[in-house]
Amino acid sequence: MECVNTSGKRKTAIARAVVKEGTGKVTVNKVPIALYMPELARLKIQEPLGLAGDKANKVDIAVAVNGGGVMGQAAAVRTAIARGLCEFFNDKELESAYRAYDRGLIINDDRIKLPKNPLGPGARAKKQKSYR
Repeated sequence: MECVNTSGKRKTAIARAVVKEGTGKVTVNKVPIALYMPELARLKIQEPLGLAGDKANKVDIAVAVNGGGVMGQAAAVRTAIARGLCEFFNDKELESAYRAYDRGLIINDDRIKLPKNPLGPGARAKKQKSYR
């Protein structure tokens, strides 16, 4: 029985997916995808499954995700699922369909928070002057 391990990242969220032959069950942190909340995150996670069509019904996907916020975790999970499906079926057409739909399905988001500067409270904000 073939089994594929993949990962996806977004900000500080890291998702690890295990794809193996099955009946189409998808779980995120041991919660079925149908019960995953909030709904917007669930819809985001289901995008690669909808694009895969019938292929998604032939595999079971278990995803473990930690770190980050709710939507960062959802983006990491969808990347891990899309990569897992492409690698499991070894399908270049599916990968090109994912890239055409949204490049973020296959490629991790490498944007990070800017470092804080010494002249202010954050990366961009500066101390205000009150004498003008």
